[in-house]
Amino acid sequence: MPEHRIFTTKFCAVYPLYVQKAERKNRTKAEVDQIICWLTGYSAAALQLQLEQGADFK
Repeated sequence: MPEHRIFTTKFCAVYPLYVQKAERKNRTKAEVDQIICWLTGYSAAALQLQLEQGADFK
């Protein structure tokens, strides 16, 4: 079975879209970061590192 394309998508490509959508709903980037950190268990620094390294969803 082929791997779904979301797993090969770069997180750094989707992250700005998450922030834009949140801002359209009167939320902040900090709230997006807080939710992502809560879901993944990353600290804010670890999240930033994942964005800089171009990690994918897998």
